[in-house]
Amino acid sequence: MIRSTATISNDVNFWSLSILNTTIDGYVTPGFESVADAFRDNFRIRNELGAAVALYRGNECLVDLWGGIANDDIGAPWQRDTAVLMYSTAKGIAGLTLALAHSRGLFDYDDLVARHWPEFSQQGKQSITIRQLLCHQAGLAVIDEMLTLDLLNDPDRRDAVLAKQVPAWIPGEQHGYHTTSFGFYATALLRRCDKQGRGIAQFFAEEIARPLGIRFWLGIPQDYPQSTLARIQPRSPWSIPNIRKLPWGFLWNAINPRSYTMRSFLNPRVKRAKDLDSPAFWHLEHPSSIGIGEPRAVARAYSEFASGGATLGVKRETLNEIERVNIPRQGTFDLVMRMEKSYSLGFTKPTMRSTFGSSSRAYGTAGMGGSFGFADPDLGIGFAYAPNRLGSHVSDDPREKALRDAAYRCLRKSS
Repeated sequence: MIRSTATISNDVNFWSLSILNTTIDGYVTPGFESVADAFRDNFRIRNELGAAVALYRGNECLVDLWGGIANDDIGAPWQRDTAVLMYSTAKGIAGLTLALAHSRGLFDYDDLVARHWPEFSQQGKQSITIRQLLCHQAGLAVIDEMLTLDLLNDPDRRDAVLAKQVPAWIPGEQHGYHTTSFGFYATALLRRCDKQGRGIAQFFAEEIARPLGIRFWLGIPQDYPQSTLARIQPRSPWSIPNIRKLPWGFLWNAINPRSYTMRSFLNPRVKRAKDLDSPAFWHLEHPSSIGIGEPRAVARAYSEFASGGATLGVKRETLNEIERVNIPRQGTFDLVMRMEKSYSLGFTKPTMRSTFGSSSRAYGTAGMGGSFGFADPDLGIGFAYAPNRLGSHVSDDPREKALRDAAYRCLRKSS
């Protein structure tokens, strides 16, 4: 756990800076001061509003910084316990949860999904494996029936809709990012594998968050104090030019209502990404898009798996599996994102377009607007960053990348 200001020792530097009327607080260990410099620069030159970043090596916290404005409507500052919506960064937490379930023997990645969930076999899905489902190869990126909030709050009805969906392509032949459907299928599967019938939100809370002492939820509790939530702000004019840097195929399909891209992003239907930051969604078990908590929690969860998983009892066999790249038969072109992508079992893997970690063993997931969490097994580290002002990059948001690059420079110097 991170030490309080009252117990700071000589091996920890406490930061409390005021930049352009913005306060930055937190800790860095000696040798990691340049991460704090990069965090400061995000506010000074990259139009950051509020954010937090953390870096763990095993259970050792190397960086834990937060600052800026959490709620721009009332000018509330970002505090140490501020939680923020991290969008698809939640998929990586779902992947870790399923990895722990695999390590506990609840399923094998090469099991047929229908072995655990017989209703899933409808519409030609009887041969889909759990590996294909979790690696975005199942052809289920688009759900034809609209997933209303009433339906999503009834897991049995939700799962019945998922089970009757027809795959959009031959499973295992190609892959396409299951933008919103991934989490619903993943939690439906776990409900049937777990003897207690727990979905991903409950399994994560009880089997990962509680033992690690971290504050992150896949749907916050009903009694969670809203005063500690950062509120999402739309993209700033500063970030709009970055949209031109996105692949043209993605941009074109993002405005084509018949494309996999548009249809996968808009079910459940929201007008703007910011709309997910509302009471209607905060409490929903939506492991694709609703992950709310402290970025340090995401960094610590990833560092646990990156450093061997001893605290949770993760088996080496499972770690080997999630560190692997899983490539479909026709290659790495993503039918939804319209670019080359690489996936593991609930995670994105490094590519030429988006490099992170020390090697192909790294795994993680970026969230819409700039958040990112990942594990680097080569160094045994977990990293996470989250802002509340949305950016316009699919990956490598300049604010996040500046922090990640600074962290790796420090790690190389300290090795």
